[in-house]
Amino acid sequence: MIRNFFEQERAAGRPLVAAIVISTEGSTYRKPGAFMLFAATGERCGLLSGGCLEGDLQDHALALLASDNQRTVVRHYDSRGSDDAIWGLGLGCEGAMQVLLLRLDSSNRYQPLSGLFEADDAQRLSAFDIDIQSGAVTKSVSCTTELVGTIFRIVSSKTARLLVCGAGPDAEPVEKLATLIGWRVTIVDHRPAYIQSQRFDDRTRLVLSDRFDLAPIIGTETFDAAVVMSHHLIADEHYLKALAAIDIPYIGLLGPLTRRQRLFASLGPISKKLIPRLRAPVGLDLGGRTPEEIALSIVAEIQAALNGRHGAPFSSGR
Repeated sequence: MIRNFFEQERAAGRPLVAAIVISTEGSTYRKPGAFMLFAATGERCGLLSGGCLEGDLQDHALALLASDNQRTVVRHYDSRGSDDAIWGLGLGCEGAMQVLLLRLDSSNRYQPLSGLFEADDAQRLSAFDIDIQSGAVTKSVSCTTELVGTIFRIVSSKTARLLVCGAGPDAEPVEKLATLIGWRVTIVDHRPAYIQSQRFDDRTRLVLSDRFDLAPIIGTETFDAAVVMSHHLIADEHYLKALAAIDIPYIGLLGPLTRRQRLFASLGPISKKLIPRLRAPVGLDLGGRTPEEIALSIVAEIQAALNGRHGAPFSSGR
């Protein structure tokens, strides 16, 4: 994950180069504000294309890291309207991209990335102006990602936060997929045997709640989605009751339709607060049967919902 790579290099005091997309035209793999990192060791993290541009970017990043006085390089890539093999790669993407390579080190306190990550941790919006000629970084009062003259403004992105109610074996692939795509995951369960750190990623927050109480969790963090999957009817009822009172836009419930009906009967009028947000059974219909396949359908549906999409194939033209 790019955050871990950044923190590892910063903690060691090693300089980095951030390659930041500052403008695009036509069809491009990433959009303005997207970035990847290069280290002096030759290691890199992230992608700005499907692998077409990264080699060229790395050559310039390494040159920047070796320079004593240069802090920025701007690279232009244009594959529109040409059948020629660009840089010997044959991109054929029909798009143009301008990328800023910016040296990050202790002299500029690894800004703007350190500030962007801190803003995400605090769940607040923050923006920085980067002078693409000098590399100077200043705090911005505007929160629109854009290139204006020689100034590129980059705005902090919001990392999706997922609450998983139930830490059984089938929660493991859900957590693995969610952390793989960069989400922050919190898992709560009333069974001590399931709250074991060795089962999950180090970044995942594990909470033991013997009374199914979500208040301590909700009080310290805002979630974008929650999935109830404890396989314990009483626990699921308590979790749904707590979630009904919280403003979480997506709530998923694992299990067949009959299980949802039984839980709604127990919840009574409270269930009306859940209906507009509840996906039950949770997940897209991918035909999966294994825990891993079901986890894929759950995470895919959440991803679609967070982006206001329905999960239809691109080929459908929707």
